[in-house]
Amino acid sequence: MNALSPKERLLRVLKKEKVDRPPVVCPGGMMNAAIVDVMNKTGHTLPKAHHDDRLMSELSNDVHQYTGFENFGIPFCMTVEAEVLGSEINFGTLACEPKIQKEVFDSVSAIHYKDIQSTLKSGRVETIINAGYHLSKRFPDIPVIGNLTGPISTAASIVDPMPFLKELRKDRENAHRAIDYVTDFLIEYAKLMLQNGATLISVGDPTATGEILGPKMFEEYAVRYLNKLIDGIHSLNAPVIVHICGNMNRVKHLIPKIKSDAISTDALVNLRLLKEEFPFLTTMGNLSTFLLEFGTPDKVSVQTERLIQDGIDILAPACGLSTSSSLENIRALTDTVKETAF
Repeated sequence: MNALSPKERLLRVLKKEKVDRPPVVCPGGMMNAAIVDVMNKTGHTLPKAHHDDRLMSELSNDVHQYTGFENFGIPFCMTVEAEVLGSEINFGTLACEPKIQKEVFDSVSAIHYKDIQSTLKSGRVETIINAGYHLSKRFPDIPVIGNLTGPISTAASIVDPMPFLKELRKDRENAHRAIDYVTDFLIEYAKLMLQNGATLISVGDPTATGEILGPKMFEEYAVRYLNKLIDGIHSLNAPVIVHICGNMNRVKHLIPKIKSDAISTDALVNLRLLKEEFPFLTTMGNLSTFLLEFGTPDKVSVQTERLIQDGIDILAPACGLSTSSSLENIRALTDTVKETAF
């Protein structure tokens, strides 16, 4: 058991098999650990690495080496899907992640539905695919986590979010058509990642929260299309992690309906209580990213030990890491986990 590689350990946990200790990961995407401290040490920097597969793979390896996270996570943002589908992107700076500058459509009824295979030949898709391939070939014992922006959030990144959220109620037919199309696109994008070295897929869907949607629409839209996406990825024999942002109290009863192999949550959620209520869930998280940015290594270590004692299956930051997060604090998280033995 002590000889487990990081890839074996993570895959065993996702299969609900016994391991020597929890894995400690930072998936990438909305949980990107390409912090300024790492980039300044190596000279492999963003935003250039968003567009260069060799540089992306080098930076992903830098993150793994310096932070101690037991994975590679690509890409380093949540704008790849929106760019491919036509939205305008601001690619940010060394210290600022890319953002959507302008959504391509004003309404779900105005969406122009392109051929999915053609769209996958545009934007940064090839960069991410090639980066995953390079990493998987160079480091076969380290899991490559391919990141997707979830169906609701991707739809809200190509349609102006305010009209989009209203149209979930007022124009259900076109809203469902839009999210269904986006989900089909995401399945095909995931397929490319998995065929080219990704070990598993992590889905972040920050617009799909109980706080934003409420229970009824969370079930109608979020659960439905997350599960369609998960089923598509599972058909490729790959596991899926889903991150749910925010306070889950209003939709907690719906979480077991999500078919993912692990559920990652924000720091607001008490994962110990979630595990007690739903013991069959594989839980991931949820160390406060506020603590990682502003706390001390001692406090980070104490909170990490608490999560381990609570039986959390995979240790990870709770949500998006600030690019100014302390490398010393991140090492306190990863080192504490690695010193643990069951």
